Amino acid sequence: MIPLVHVDRDHPGRRRYALTDTTSDHVWGVCAEVEGLFREPRRETYELFGWVPESLEVRGWAGSRVWLVPANQSLEPWLLEDVENIGRHPGTDSLLLTGLDDYMGPPEGHRASVRVHDGTKWLGSCREFARVLPPRRTATPLVLRGLAPSARLQRALAKGTHRALELEESRLEIHDDRGERLTERVLWPRIRAWRPSSHGTHLIDLEVDADLAPVPGHAAPVWERWFTGPPGTLGAWTALGTRQRHVWLELVRDRDVTFEDRGGRSGRTYLLDGLHITDEPGLHLALGEAVNGPGGYFGGCLDALVDCLCGRFGYAAPGTLLWQNSATAREHLSHTLAHDGEPFDLFATVLDILVAGGMGVTLL
Repeated sequence: MIPLVHVDRDHPGRRRYALTDTTSDHVWGVCAEVEGLFREPRRETYELFGWVPESLEVRGWAGSRVWLVPANQSLEPWLLEDVENIGRHPGTDSLLLTGLDDYMGPPEGHRASVRVHDGTKWLGSCREFARVLPPRRTATPLVLRGLAPSARLQRALAKGTHRALELEESRLEIHDDRGERLTERVLWPRIRAWRPSSHGTHLIDLEVDADLAPVPGHAAPVWERWFTGPPGTLGAWTALGTRQRHVWLELVRDRDVTFEDRGGRSGRTYLLDGLHITDEPGLHLALGEAVNGPGGYFGGCLDALVDCLCGRFGYAAPGTLLWQNSATAREHLSHTLAHDGEPFDLFATVLDILVAGGMGVTLL
C-alpha cells in the first residue's frame, strides 16, 4: 500500500488526493492534482410561469435551500438547493431559477400554483412551473495528474480488459497540506486512458469516467483556505457570506467524521460569541467552536445538534453555555419559515434543544 501519513514538507500537497477502494481500503494511488474536481455542477433550470414577487427581486444567488410549496396541500414541498435567480424570461411573465434538484415534491407537469420561500422570507408565487431541458452535455472525466500508482493498479492497467479497468466503488480522499484528511467523494471510476506524467518519473496521468459531485467555483476559495490546515483562531468564517459559510460548515462536518469519539467532561462552561450569528450556518459554526474550539463541529442541522448533545462530540451533560451577543441571533433567526412555509422560530427551537440536552443557556 502507498503510505498516506508521510508528507514531503518541501512539496506540500504532493499527496493531497488518494483514490481508495471502499471495500478493501486498498489505495490505488496518490497525487497532488485532480483535474475536473473543481467545476460547476449540473444544475436544473425551471421556468416559473406568471411570477409575482413578494419581496425585493435580486438576480444572483437566491439561497442554499429554496422551497416550492404547492397550493395542493396533499403534495409535499419541493426543494431546490444552492439556487440562482437568472431573472425574468425575456418577453414573458416568467422567472427562471436554477438549482440542484432533490427530485422530491410536486411531480413534473404539475399544473397548479406554487409559492416559493428561502427559509427566511417568501420570494413570490407562480401559477405553474416547468423544467427547461438543457443542451445535452458530455460527461467530464477526472484526470488524476502525477499519480503514483499501486502495484495492483499497474497490473490492472497492464491487463487492460474491460473488467480490469472497472475499479468499482472507490473514494477520492482529499487531504490538507499537513496530510490530515479533509473530506472525500465517493465514485465508481472506469479507467478510460493513462499516460506517462510530466510531474515525475514513474508517475502517470490517469483519466477516469466518474459521476462525481464537483466542487463549484464559489466553494474553491474556502477549500483553498482549508487546504492549508484547520483554522488556528476562532471566527475565521465570520467574514464569509451565507453561501460560503455553508461550504465551510460542510468541510467542518466532513473533517470531523474522521475523529474518534470524543468523550466530554461534564460540568463545563462554554463561551459562545454570537456577534456574527446572522444565518443558520453561522449558528452551527459558532456552536461548534464554542464546544470544540477553532474549526470545531457540534452539529450542522437541528437533528445533528441533538445527536451531538447525546455525547461523543466533546460534550457531556450537564454543561452551561454563556451566549454573548445573543440578540443578534434572536433578531435574525426568530422569524424563519419551515419547509411547508409555516412560521418557525429557529432561535427558540435551538434553545429548547440545548436545554433538553442538559446544557443550561445564559443569554448575555
